[in-house]
Amino acid sequence: MMAGGWKNLIAAPMLVLAACGGGDSAPAGGGTGGTPPTPPPPTPPATGQVFSFPAAESLSAADVQTIIARAAAQANAQGEGAVISVVDRPGNVLAVFRMPNAPVNVTIPGAPNGQNIDIQGLEVPAEAAAIAKAVTGAYLSSGGNAFSTRVASQIVQEHFPPSPTTLGLESGPLFGVQFSQLPCSDLSSRFGDGMIGPQRSPLGLSADAGGFPLYKNGVMVGGIGVAADGVYGFDPNVLDVDIDTDESIALAGTIGFEAPVTIRADRISADGTSLRFTDATYNALSDVSGASFAGTAGGLVAVRGYTDAVVRAGAAYGTEASGMRPSTAAEFANPDAYVLSDGAGNNRFPIRAGTDGADIASPITQAEAAAILEEAFAVMSRARAQIRRPLDSRAQVSISLVDTRGRILGIVRSPDAPIFGTDVSLQKARTANFFSGAFAAGELLAAEREVPEYVGRVRAFLNDPNALTGAFAFADRSGGNLSRPYFPDGEVGTPPGPLSRPIEQFNPFSTGLQSALILQNLEEHLGFVLGGANDTNRGCSKLPAIAGLGTRLDNGIQIFPGSVPVYRGNDLVGGIGVSGDGIDQDDMISFLGLHNAGVRTGTLGNAPNDIRADRIVVTVNGRQTRLRYVNCPFAPFLDDPTQNVCEGL
Repeated sequence: MMAGGWKNLIAAPMLVLAACGGGDSAPAGGGTGGTPPTPPPPTPPATGQVFSFPAAESLSAADVQTIIARAAAQANAQGEGAVISVVDRPGNVLAVFRMPNAPVNVTIPGAPNGQNIDIQGLEVPAEAAAIAKAVTGAYLSSGGNAFSTRVASQIVQEHFPPSPTTLGLESGPLFGVQFSQLPCSDLSSRFGDGMIGPQRSPLGLSADAGGFPLYKNGVMVGGIGVAADGVYGFDPNVLDVDIDTDESIALAGTIGFEAPVTIRADRISADGTSLRFTDATYNALSDVSGASFAGTAGGLVAVRGYTDAVVRAGAAYGTEASGMRPSTAAEFANPDAYVLSDGAGNNRFPIRAGTDGADIASPITQAEAAAILEEAFAVMSRARAQIRRPLDSRAQVSISLVDTRGRILGIVRSPDAPIFGTDVSLQKARTANFFSGAFAAGELLAAEREVPEYVGRVRAFLNDPNALTGAFAFADRSGGNLSRPYFPDGEVGTPPGPLSRPIEQFNPFSTGLQSALILQNLEEHLGFVLGGANDTNRGCSKLPAIAGLGTRLDNGIQIFPGSVPVYRGNDLVGGIGVSGDGIDQDDMISFLGLHNAGVRTGTLGNAPNDIRADRIVVTVNGRQTRLRYVNCPFAPFLDDPTQNVCEGL
């Protein structure tokens, strides 16, 4: 869909404003300028556990007022009006505040060639942008890493790191993650569900500077997002230092709630490249320590589907009220595991058998599902983390298992895994299952708008008229190869992968099939936010429904590594997805965990070697290139020096 016809709908300012209230609150936390005290060491793990559980900290209503007041004081000092959002770690919107003269809408960058498609070039509500930034700051971060929306910008573009001088390098490690936490996701909770997380985001994850995590007594408790400059974009050049209005205002809001210096993104590298936490600096900010919420001009905003015009206290992550808590022995065998709960004590996604008995001969049994999740969890517990500090920390991820219908057979998390990985691990599991199935082409051809066209593009690109009918097993790394605007990944002068936009039309707001699948859902949802009658369904994409249970891709697809399909012999029976650490770690946990489950049960495992997607060879510009399946890290374990742990499997 071209952008122009939708722009007028989204531009209509229909958000409800209410007068703000509340009294002064004392500055929270320690320090006023980016030098927070070192957090106390975590409580040692309980007997039989290897992970420490995060402390039960949360933002109070007074904390939220303080954060807003300090951000607004910085905005006033800069002569700007801003929309400021604060969320807790589970993603609940605790407040949205609109200052006088704040922008009603923000504009998404257009396509490089001016031919806008998907959400390129649109104007969207500033409140939606601020919420998405706050969710991103909270969801990408944990007790072991603090990532901002500037980090997100760095890791989702077509070259990593993005700059005019890095042409030819591969895409960002989390290429495509911006299309997660979608408002249509069947995993995500909604405002009316209570304070349980993970919650959804109106625009997915954000790559626009101006979103940061919030920490209280060194514990990760939420995020802040700011929309003030009228643009909702990304930074294409990490070689310069930006003076970004949104980023400075949001950084001021973190004063007293700063991320510990030792875990900020600029202490973490990916593929040898240091990440960027912020281009703004604390010492360049105004003195906002005495800012008063009661004295701040503006009003609290009721954003339909996200919050009323009030200030709320946050939920403490790890408690039943947050919807993410330690599992019981009956729910999962490993005492380190967390599960998603409904707020009333019930596991939302208990381990169960496959629902697809009418479709395949031998669905995954409940015992097999437990074995797969347990073995993957065991691999994670031994693995050295890529994105966490201190060095030699254990990897922490979310793990999802689905059957061939895309129904969830279980989700488990480690205690401090970043929240974003919950939805993403499910996307990855469903993506690997979908593209490996005999049903993929038929269901894409039955979809609406341009989605059916991608089947022909894949078949022409692979020179295979029967592609996407189950002959090959696709891991997310394989499908990701086909989803890059250069093929092979990053190599300038080569054609785009068949699931991608051409580079002339590509930016992070239009990636190809990934964004095309959920465009209608975003249209419906943003129309609802602006006063429309109906919200988008709990289920993404307009693919055919399966046995009345939704589609196989009910929270969208994902196009960066970390999943494999599950096979019983030559028969597809589901998919496993992992997300929350480095992409090679995610690959290894899914692939090796499934292999170990196969050894344990003797009944299922990874796809046979001769049907894996790395058997597919594509000729590009006279050169043959093989797709990739998985990539495991060298010497990945903390308790074993073994190299090449996936070799020969």
